[in-house]
Amino acid sequence: MIELGRTDSSRPVFVVEDDGDICALIQHHLQSAGYEVRAFLTGASIIARALEESPRLFVLDIMLPGMDGFELCRQIRQSPSLTNTPVIFLSARTTESDRIQGFELGCDDFITKPFSPRELVARVSTVLRAAPELFPPRVLKVGDLEIDCSSMTVTVEGKSVVTTVREFRLLEYLATHQARVFTRDQLLAAVWKESVSVTLRSVDVYVRRLREKIERDPGNPQYLKTFRGMGYRFDKPR
Repeated sequence: MIELGRTDSSRPVFVVEDDGDICALIQHHLQSAGYEVRAFLTGASIIARALEESPRLFVLDIMLPGMDGFELCRQIRQSPSLTNTPVIFLSARTTESDRIQGFELGCDDFITKPFSPRELVARVSTVLRAAPELFPPRVLKVGDLEIDCSSMTVTVEGKSVVTTVREFRLLEYLATHQARVFTRDQLLAAVWKESVSVTLRSVDVYVRRLREKIERDPGNPQYLKTFRGMGYRFDKPR
């Protein structure tokens, strides 16, 4: 939990990078941009430290000694206290399968090395602008689904459903534009904005994950409908 009276801007960014020079470079540029930074060379103690300090964002290398970045992201998403904290991967692994695996695990952005420090700062800022505290207070109720945009929570038949930041943003966007079909390109522009490493395939991955969380029968969805050759639409169940 965030400490009482502690502002979001005072919460640190956790950077996990095993190359000391690159870690120092990231820390320098993020601090110059006004962020408080905690830097780590391994992922060994990250979860315990994060539970103590409630970071506002994780920047994770993938190829870390011991626990790699993918496993660390998996543990972050499985922790009730950390699950909504944004995660950015910063890695020399550049294949599409690596990016897809990162997004399937729940990352919010994927930056490849070598990288521009200015671009890193810009993309950190972009991800943080999507953080829960920026949502206006309103509740969307559709069928058995309830989307609370102020607390960034989702319930289905009264039971809480855990989503990542990007999953929530996608669900919220579609639900607030009911009965309108959006192409994958339109959803990328609306939900991911400047996250240029996200592919059209990533949209399909996020829709599939949302269906598994909110639909009674993910194979026959009542909310998130596919329009073959076009895109996706949010429908009110009949």
